[in-house]
Amino acid sequence: MKIGELARQTGTNPETIRYYEREGLLQKAGRSDGNYRIYSSAHLSRLNFIRHCRNLDMTLDEIRTLLHYKDAPQENCGEVNRLLDEHIEHVARRIAELRSLEGELRRLRDNCNDETRAASCGILNGLSEAPFREGQTDCHISGTHRWDDKI
Repeated sequence: MKIGELARQTGTNPETIRYYEREGLLQKAGRSDGNYRIYSSAHLSRLNFIRHCRNLDMTLDEIRTLLHYKDAPQENCGEVNRLLDEHIEHVARRIAELRSLEGELRRLRDNCNDETRAASCGILNGLSEAPFREGQTDCHISGTHRWDDKI
């Protein structure tokens, strides 16, 4: 199948497919006589695996590790278990960060309950103050953008 068909079947942008090939996550496709990339059912299966991992917000390095073990089924999967445990911890930290972010946004929203002139807007004034109260942690949420899927 050509790249357009693979993209359609997996819901993946063709540029992302090319990116995964460049990154070594997906084997390079063969070429037709007309120099079109030709993908097999193995590419489809592997790309579905990668997409599932990406939907679980795994990094490319994590996926690379998982693919190594998928390609070496005789190896012990202890590293796969450790990788998933670390990813679960990462997700738990992000959830806590998101809850902190939600709290800060709600506090800002509570500063302005009426539609008023922007000069008197409690939200805008609150955003102009020191960013965080004493004892509060940074609300920046790391790792929430999956830029490689936007390529």
